[in-house]
Amino acid sequence: MDPAALALLLFAIALLAGLVDAIAGGGGLITLPALLSAGLGPVEALATNKAQGFFGTLASTAHFLRAGSIELRRSITAVICTFLGAAAGAIAVQFVASDLLAGLIPLLLIGFGLYFLLSPRVSDLDSHRRIGDTAFALTVGTVVGFYDGFFGPGTGTFFAMGYIALLGHGLRRATAHAKLLNLTSNSAAILLFSAGGQVVWSLGLPMVAGQLVGGWIGAHLVNRHGARLVRPILVAVSLAVSVKLLLN
Repeated sequence: MDPAALALLLFAIALLAGLVDAIAGGGGLITLPALLSAGLGPVEALATNKAQGFFGTLASTAHFLRAGSIELRRSITAVICTFLGAAAGAIAVQFVASDLLAGLIPLLLIGFGLYFLLSPRVSDLDSHRRIGDTAFALTVGTVVGFYDGFFGPGTGTFFAMGYIALLGHGLRRATAHAKLLNLTSNSAAILLFSAGGQVVWSLGLPMVAGQLVGGWIGAHLVNRHGARLVRPILVAVSLAVSVKLLLN
């Protein structure tokens, strides 16, 4: 394909992925196959996918911060634990087979999808919290951060689920805070991949532009429509990621 046409196609794909990712996560399901189809090897595709996805998450996180949807001071411990967990996961994946996770994660995501679909607690209204901020950071922040560095699919859903089930956040608020932690875990992965020279920026840069646009639009839609929009897309993304992993 002509380089200019390929760049335009990747821009459009990344825009769609950034929009979906800002709302419910799972944008990598769209961008990773595109990078593999563009001729990248598995490691380069994963590295470039993390790099371009980082900017979509950055755009949506910035929008949520400006809108006052994220309590940054209360999230600092969770950010630190998530970063350390993701760095550890990115190192561990080089030595440990991920076959077990590949079989387990689809079942968890199907369960979460059913929870989002059927539970009356999943709304824009906050409910009571079950644990404190520090306990949440040490458990969900560290564990899900490690998972994102180690494997990845459905990370945003896991973070959102943690905020809803353990801290009692409403869906809109949980989505905003999940983006902050997802941005953190992506940052750790990018540092390691970039240091190894595995990011192909000639393909990644057009996608960065698309992600920035898509991430901003998606975050705007979340703040405007809340659970009415996020809930069905979260269910759809959870099931889509599960089907994709099971087929693989």
